Amino acid sequence: MMKVLHVTASLSRLGGGIPPVVWELARHQSAAGAAASVAGLQDRYTAEDARPDVPYRAAVSTGPAAFGYSRELGKLLHDHRADVVHSHGLWMHPGIEARRLARRSRAALVVSPHGMLEPWAIRRSRLRKLAAAWLFERSNVRSAGCVHALCRQEAAGIRAFSPRSAIAVVPNGVDLRDWAAMPGREAIAERFPEVNGRRRALFLSRIHPKKGLAHLLEAWARLGRLSDGWVLVVSGPDEGGHLRHIESLAESLGISRSVVFTGPLYGQAKLEALAGADVFVLPSFSEGFSIAVLEAAACRLPVLLTAQCNFPELAAAGGAVEVEPTAEGTLRGLRLLAGMTDAQRMEMGANGRTLVEFHYTWDAIATKMVDVYSWLLGGGPAPACVMQP
Repeated sequence: MMKVLHVTASLSRLGGGIPPVVWELARHQSAAGAAASVAGLQDRYTAEDARPDVPYRAAVSTGPAAFGYSRELGKLLHDHRADVVHSHGLWMHPGIEARRLARRSRAALVVSPHGMLEPWAIRRSRLRKLAAAWLFERSNVRSAGCVHALCRQEAAGIRAFSPRSAIAVVPNGVDLRDWAAMPGREAIAERFPEVNGRRRALFLSRIHPKKGLAHLLEAWARLGRLSDGWVLVVSGPDEGGHLRHIESLAESLGISRSVVFTGPLYGQAKLEALAGADVFVLPSFSEGFSIAVLEAAACRLPVLLTAQCNFPELAAAGGAVEVEPTAEGTLRGLRLLAGMTDAQRMEMGANGRTLVEFHYTWDAIATKMVDVYSWLLGGGPAPACVMQP
């Protein structure tokens, strides 16, 4: 049986969209016949967010959180045996330990940047990332047998960073069983009475500058009469104090009564937010391949997104409106969605759900990734998803 170890910095909700992907990929790869486990850094939510059916190792980190140095992680992995080491995310110490383990155990190494080589992401903390690239990250990526891109747009950024790497283009997925029994539409109103009796546009992601919340609020303020009867629900964990700026902006724009900030939502509360929404909005400057958008489509929600969300297939399938990451572009998309009838929005949501059912389930994605691993271990020709240098 193929032994796969997924290594990542965060194992919990504090890591944003990467940890859920890691857990689901490991879980479904095990169901596909591989022995998959997970290793990473421990925090206060690790035990709560870990999947009970996925073996994992968690190590304490020391020093700056942005680097995630952990001597303990190196010790935990020292005697680990794996056929494939799959490293998730860049710029942090766990990636170094993943490369060391792969070299020590003669395992195939796969690296998933998860959007961290996108141009917008590279410009953030540019000097720190240039230093990290020179010190260790370029070596990490170039030593990988394959680099995993979530979409062809991301593959272009990877190719610029590491021209000679083989790149496997495999998107994220969803488990449709998670969305089989949804709460009633008004369940969210019991938690947040302000949304009661109103149509809801839902933003559900990290409160971070790259997510485009500032121009979303500016567009919302310019909707005029089309916003009557609507409320913008902003849900997600604050990152770097950006929430304070966004709340102040909503107040200065005079839209505080039509914007509800819920804080982070997990578990049942997250299901209620999705079940109670009429549209989903993510006017982001940069994404790898958004799990939030996939989940919204799985919940039959029409979606407003940007080209930088790297999911043109959703708009092509009639499940989304694609706009520029500006106030003007977002306003155009909001006007279109708000001006639709309920039946038209439901039809758009159904289109997205059909796309997800056919192409973006974790069962199919996990199998594709196992095929990539098998190829790296000498199992025949490269799968169709692999782009050779």
